[in-house]
Amino acid sequence: MIIDTHAHIGTILNFDMTVEQIIYSMDKYGVDFSLFSDIEAVENDHQGNPVPPSFQKPQNTVLRESIDQVKKYPDKLGILIWMKYRQEVPDSEFIELIDNNRELIYGIKLHPFHSRIAPDNERLNPIYDIARRYNFPIVSHTGGCEEARSIHLYNAAKANPDLNFVMVHMDLGTDNSEALDLLGKLPNLYGDTTWVPVSTTLEAVKRWGSEKMLFGTDNPIDGKDTLLFNMAGQRSLYQEYFNEFKEMVSQDDYDNIMYKNAVKLFNIKL
Repeated sequence: MIIDTHAHIGTILNFDMTVEQIIYSMDKYGVDFSLFSDIEAVENDHQGNPVPPSFQKPQNTVLRESIDQVKKYPDKLGILIWMKYRQEVPDSEFIELIDNNRELIYGIKLHPFHSRIAPDNERLNPIYDIARRYNFPIVSHTGGCEEARSIHLYNAAKANPDLNFVMVHMDLGTDNSEALDLLGKLPNLYGDTTWVPVSTTLEAVKRWGSEKMLFGTDNPIDGKDTLLFNMAGQRSLYQEYFNEFKEMVSQDDYDNIMYKNAVKLFNIKL
């Protein structure tokens, strides 16, 4: 079994990702369940500039559209709510949307690179209160700017020991060493494999155990065959996770990373 804890839908900036692309790739490459967030909640572009208001959607609209999409495939997909925490504060309508669709929602997604506010900023306290209310894990991009460094997610996890936090990318674009060091310092802090070399995951297993890592991909960021090859036409990193990696670790460790940890952390009922 394979659970992908980090997929996306949405069309904005240079992204164009659909539920249908996710389902196609899941069926083709043997993924049983995927958690997605809607990138149309992005607040800043790749250079850190605010996305023009004409391209913005309100938080509640993005969540409502995610709910409409996941209802097509509730046995295959779940929602991670991408939060617009630079511009908005969750309101009563937002809470009502969660209450009425709780079985489709599995956690909260932060993107400090695309919001340019660090997870340890006090402005996120209302979001952590919502996570606490629904027992939602917090899944956060790490890497690319100061606000998105893993140390800030570590600080948030340390300040909120009753919540679970996932360092997506383990500091994208780095050697992952800071995230690896932080991974073992808190029981409520986890990593994921999205664009993370197998060698880093092996080191995480060696140092901290296989219970600390989750399988994630960013699917379908490079198109519907993201799990096969990248935009340059090279073999996808995830093919190594599907194939060679299972020969590098024990069956228990492989199962933990590829699905068991996700089942436990996100309370996925398959």
